[in-house]
Amino acid sequence: MTDSISILLCEDQTLMRQGLRIILELEPGLEVVGEAADGEEAVSEYRRLRALGNGPNIVLMDVQMPRMSGVQATAILTAADPTARVIILTTFDYEEYVFDAIKAGAMGYLLKDVPAEELVTTIRQVYAGEPFIQPKIANKLLIEFGRKGRSQTSPSRSPQPDELSPREIEILRLLAAGASNRQIAEQLVLAEGTVKNHVSNILAKLHTRNRTEAAYLARERKLL
Repeated sequence: MTDSISILLCEDQTLMRQGLRIILELEPGLEVVGEAADGEEAVSEYRRLRALGNGPNIVLMDVQMPRMSGVQATAILTAADPTARVIILTTFDYEEYVFDAIKAGAMGYLLKDVPAEELVTTIRQVYAGEPFIQPKIANKLLIEFGRKGRSQTSPSRSPQPDELSPREIEILRLLAAGASNRQIAEQLVLAEGTVKNHVSNILAKLHTRNRTEAAYLARERKLL
């Protein structure tokens, strides 16, 4: 079918990836043209398919994957190809993941418990150029943005951040890209407990309550 939507599946769990392929290929006009089991493989497979002229039109991207997170892979894909259309499909609805995925260029964000019909509808919608975030996730995001807005306009809540060490800046960059403590520990060859302590120090120095606020403040004040 000449007008079929070509899809790249990026998911580290083999059973989940195979299940998604079966669901999608049962739908008329959808074709799975490639698979990836981690973020690095997602980037290389996307480039390979593009070089072959085989799409993909849509990338279904998990967040937590080995070697490189889905958020990091999304940022690389959209930076190199502004036409890339990525839909995050994950078990996580944390505000920090949603915020960072959108900043990375994702056009859609769905949880893995979404009905198959809604997944297919979202794929067609994003393919048509219309962004989509699952309503219950969007509500959480709006609440978080509301909190940020109130804290920024309140004169009593504008403490200046303390200076971060070079190591904390390094960890903050990875944190802002969506990496988990374990992924940061693996990349920097540190104990996961050490990374956790650094993250706590970063939040304290920036006077922020969570990773999302830390990443937002760091970008706003050009700390990254």
